[in-house]
Amino acid sequence: MRYYILTLIIVFLDQLTKWTVTRSMDLYESIEVIPGFLSITSHRNSGAAWGILEGQMWLFYIVTVIVIGVLIYYMNLYKDSYPGLMIGFAFILGGAIGNFIDRILFQEVIDFIDVYIFNYDFPIFNIADSALTVGVVLFIVFMLIDEMKNKGKKFNG
Repeated sequence: MRYYILTLIIVFLDQLTKWTVTRSMDLYESIEVIPGFLSITSHRNSGAAWGILEGQMWLFYIVTVIVIGVLIYYMNLYKDSYPGLMIGFAFILGGAIGNFIDRILFQEVIDFIDVYIFNYDFPIFNIADSALTVGVVLFIVFMLIDEMKNKGKKFNG
């Protein structure tokens, strides 16, 4: 249950920040927060990461429903074990739901975090995108740690 609460917190923060941006900024308006590094820029994306598959909402609907279903299945399956994996799943689920809400309501995703890394203007993203990324990284780290533990058991007898 606590992992679903984490998911709800992520969805709430994602939707609150998107609501704040859409209510207080014009589209494409930008506010520099840290000069040369971070701006809040009101942006919309009708595709996936970096704008790929732009306008393919039906594909995003299908994939997101499948991903949400699979995540809920595995979260229920492993609910009493593997906390690292469960936290990763909660982040991925929260991110998927956050962007899914946008796609259903607006047929596009509201993005606003605009970061410059070594003079490279990284694609604008949002809290849901960040949660998805953190969740995938946690999932990979957990899987690598689990794999190392299992290899150690095989070699140690």
